[in-house]
Amino acid sequence: MDETEFWELIDGSREAAGGDPEEQADALVERLLGLDPEAVVDFARHFESRYNRAYAWDLWAAASLMLSGASDDAFDFFRCWLIGQGREVFEGGLHDADGLAELVDDFDEAVDGDAEELGYAADEAYEQLTGTVMPDLGLPAQPREPLGDYVDFDDDEAMAERFPRLWDRFKP
Repeated sequence: MDETEFWELIDGSREAAGGDPEEQADALVERLLGLDPEAVVDFARHFESRYNRAYAWDLWAAASLMLSGASDDAFDFFRCWLIGQGREVFEGGLHDADGLAELVDDFDEAVDGDAEELGYAADEAYEQLTGTVMPDLGLPAQPREPLGDYVDFDDDEAMAERFPRLWDRFKP
């Protein structure tokens, strides 16, 4: 599976779900069940490598602003959600986390920003196809510390200065 096919599966599942993260996970599992097990493993590698790339201070700060706070778990689920938004939003957010203020149109904190189940879609599909758990993906582990420069999420002045567009849009 190449990168284009990966993003087509992500986009197709999001469109089928009308943007609802839980429904997107279900739609993605259904699409993955139409593939052979090795293609599902390839999809999982693409997903996991992007998930690890998104382990960055700037994105964590963006999640904190968009979700009114983001614990470790909330940031994990936010990264799944970010991937689920498609290539343009994902890559745009990696390039400029503050740009998520423009890249994300409608954002409902009660629904958006949390796509935990999307992170398990490939595992679920693989288990349904083979009756076994997903094999090791052979990828490097997530970095011990987030990438980039540390951000103090509790320092309002620093957050407003570093992420002015997100601050204006999401901070009350």
